[in-house]
Amino acid sequence: MNRIIIKKILTPAGILFLLLFLLTYPQESLSAAQDGMKLWLNTLLPTLLPFLILTGLLIRTDCIEKALSPFRNFWRILFGLSPSGAYAFLLGMLCGYPMGAKLASDLYSCGKISKREAEYLLTFANQPSPAFLTTYLAQICLGQKISAGEIWGILLLADAACMLFFRFLIFHGHTRSGNSSPSETSSGRQITLKKETSTASSPGSIIDVSIMNGFETITRLGGYILLFSLISACIRHCWKWSADLCSLILGTMELTTGLHQIALSDLPFEIQYPVSMALTAFGGCCIMAQTRSVTDKRLSFLPFLSAKCLNSLLTFLFVLVFSKLI
Repeated sequence: MNRIIIKKILTPAGILFLLLFLLTYPQESLSAAQDGMKLWLNTLLPTLLPFLILTGLLIRTDCIEKALSPFRNFWRILFGLSPSGAYAFLLGMLCGYPMGAKLASDLYSCGKISKREAEYLLTFANQPSPAFLTTYLAQICLGQKISAGEIWGILLLADAACMLFFRFLIFHGHTRSGNSSPSETSSGRQITLKKETSTASSPGSIIDVSIMNGFETITRLGGYILLFSLISACIRHCWKWSADLCSLILGTMELTTGLHQIALSDLPFEIQYPVSMALTAFGGCCIMAQTRSVTDKRLSFLPFLSAKCLNSLLTFLFVLVFSKLI
């Protein structure tokens, strides 16, 4: 019943309201759209697109297994991952949102990991990049009052706790591809694999497929950034109550805009710091939408959503604890 209400009433009403905002306030809408496209063109496109293309090549040429297989026992014991799953984890931590989810989904679609391992990876491998934490969060938003090392440490600690929670309490230790049941390799998935193999058998075809998939993904992410930039502008314009509360709402919608607004707010730093960290761990609705758009629809999105909420709560609590101790 709730889903029907959202689909038939709330969603069309929201779209019409946003369209009315575009027509009524064109200058403000143009400024928000330009900000979103600058973020996409100057940051996302040059940083993520090369990784998307090259990781596509690695996945389709079986180079991952050869590179990480010598450390198979290390990944299995410490993280409960196969070598292919470890690749998604490492690149996800290095490249930031939504690379971890994209790699986990691609590895599952190509038959490199099981559905269980892919959903397990979604709970901890999709994180903000070190570059974002160092430059934007630590320097710009928090004004270098907190060291990048402390920020990394707290976020990694919360992510590790979240990983252990899902690994042992939710998945009961059965997370690797080797533990998957035959039923996980469905006929539909086998058909998808055969189609991809037949269309990308030669080196030239593999490169072409990887490039086109990379551009398709980066274009989709740009569309979500544009859409949520407009939504954020609409919220800022229509919100007539507490400016501090508006900053928090913007943080849950779009991360970069929200963090900037929180830094400019009148909130004391003792509140700005834990809230900014919690929002960074959560990612915001824009990151959620981007992640869902690059994730195979056969994978359940519930583990990811619940993990981000848990990770955000743990990050907030760890910041409070460590700020008292340090």
